[in-house]
Amino acid sequence: MKHGLGLVIGKFLPPHRGHKLLIDTATAQSDRTVVIVCAKPADVIPGELRGRWLREIHPDAEVRVIDDRYDENDSRVWAENTVRWLGRSPDAVFTSEDYGERYASLMGSRHVSVDRRRERMPISGSAVRQDPYANWDYLEPPVRGWYAKRVCVLGAESTGTTTLARALAEHFQTVWVEEYGREYSEVKWAKNDFTWRTEEFPEIAAEQARREDAAARRANRVLICDTNAFATVLWH
Repeated sequence: MKHGLGLVIGKFLPPHRGHKLLIDTATAQSDRTVVIVCAKPADVIPGELRGRWLREIHPDAEVRVIDDRYDENDSRVWAENTVRWLGRSPDAVFTSEDYGERYASLMGSRHVSVDRRRERMPISGSAVRQDPYANWDYLEPPVRGWYAKRVCVLGAESTGTTTLARALAEHFQTVWVEEYGREYSEVKWAKNDFTWRTEEFPEIAAEQARREDAAARRANRVLICDTNAFATVLWH
């Protein structure tokens, strides 16, 4: 059955592949899908960040982040606020929770239960928070980037940091990040430019950090870094 406006609501703390199944089902069965992220100031992962992750993972959905200040057990309050946020009642509400049927009925919406028994995706947000590394396969790249541990190999030039970083990455079957400063220097010297200027160092540090962030998404739980932005400061 194809619905007009489909709704998915939750904390997504953090988003995992159970949530992905839920949202993918909603987008497949709805002309328009709205995902509401409920965020509290004390959440261990900021709500706006979770919203950005979901927009990246689900570009076809409309993701909104709301300030969660309501009783989670009061379905009527949530139903009334949802209608206010959306400007109308959704045609269908997609959930994997027991509250879904009552919550949807209070808005006059159809309830679509998705994998309520967690048979297709045996995962939960609390399980990820308790041990993200044991549940790594249920996380999408941006969420993996948040949880990946970073190990930085530091040392003076020509002391084997690159060799060690490469060996560690091979041992832990993960990825590693090379030193951008070395690459920058080689290009600079190829142009016969041997004068260093202060304004070059923030550029090097920023690119090093950007490459770390990108590699963390591909890491197998741990990311090995051959130097980091702090080392660039010392070098300067």
